[in-house]
Amino acid sequence: MTQNNLNIIPEWATAVLVLSDGSIFWGNGIGYEGKTSGEICFNTSMTGYQEILTDPSYAGQIINFTFPHIGNTGINTEDIESKAPVAKGLILRESISSPSNWRSTNNFNNWLQEQKITGISNIDTRALTHLLREKGAQNGLIFYNKEKLFDIESLLENAKAIPSLEGMDLAKTVSCTEPYEWTESNWDIKERYGEQQDFNKHIVVVDFGVKYNILRCLTSLGLKLTIVPCSTSAESILSYKPDGIFLSNGPGDPAATGEYAVPMIQELLKTGLPLFGICLGHQLLARALGGETEKMLFGHRGANHPVKDLSTNKTEITSQNHGFEVIPESLPDNVEITHISLFDKSNEGISVKGKPVFSVQYHPESSPGPHDSHYLFERFVHLINTSKQEAA
Repeated sequence: MTQNNLNIIPEWATAVLVLSDGSIFWGNGIGYEGKTSGEICFNTSMTGYQEILTDPSYAGQIINFTFPHIGNTGINTEDIESKAPVAKGLILRESISSPSNWRSTNNFNNWLQEQKITGISNIDTRALTHLLREKGAQNGLIFYNKEKLFDIESLLENAKAIPSLEGMDLAKTVSCTEPYEWTESNWDIKERYGEQQDFNKHIVVVDFGVKYNILRCLTSLGLKLTIVPCSTSAESILSYKPDGIFLSNGPGDPAATGEYAVPMIQELLKTGLPLFGICLGHQLLARALGGETEKMLFGHRGANHPVKDLSTNKTEITSQNHGFEVIPESLPDNVEITHISLFDKSNEGISVKGKPVFSVQYHPESSPGPHDSHYLFERFVHLINTSKQEAA
């Protein structure tokens, strides 16, 4: 609930959420006791909280879950998308209940403590979401203190001083530091994760904050993967003699990351190699082609976003997580808009006319989310095979 009188602390409260606009929400602390700050965003997914919290694209952000029952299926060792979560915190409507799922190996609150993630529960997440939709993204902080020692005036000052994600390059904070190979394939209910043995083509993945399930989707189609840091030069990437290039998802402002990524992508585009980008990779490709990007009012985050494929007129239900977008009017004539959001008509995909180059704003690896867009990985493989045949 919100509380406008700064001198009144509810007896039951052990945590407070303070926004940069002065809004205050009292609640109960969860996870790691302490203070955390970042940009407050909301996610409408009904499942997949473990994948969401371990998605590197949430670097610098505190996630407000609109679905009330978060933590009820516990935590397992398989549904993770990175080595360690980088989300700054979480906000819940209900208290965390005891886990009830045959795959659970840990209590959600225990896991939050182990990962040193601070959160708050028992607040009106609908009211918070409405505030974010009306005013746009807000910076804020969560202060969890069992002793109830709240200095609200100081916390308000701290919240107002939090830097904006606009202009911030966060890809380098989540990217790998050394190249590595990946062979793990998609999960199966009987076999769990497999190891891909046979490879048809070699792909270099530029890691701006890649999710593990993207790598699994690529590997499962017979692609040998070499993952390289986001600041790797085009010359170094081409030294691997790849059959195609993949630009991954990631956090932060594409204009800031583009300072070093755009020149690299422009060099790669000159080679004629097939190229596929997702999320931040999509935005960086657009900038490399001459387009512009901008920060959205509150972004798209959830697993039920309808997107229209303009080439087929089919609608896909997609998984999304982004706070920046490509400006369609800024794209040059040789770039075709392939997908649009049916929520707000924003850009969701592009391709380069006459070249094996395309990208989408959403997440076809569906972790979490629907599987409507898995065909995009197959399209990438088809482009690689076709390019090889033409070259021969």
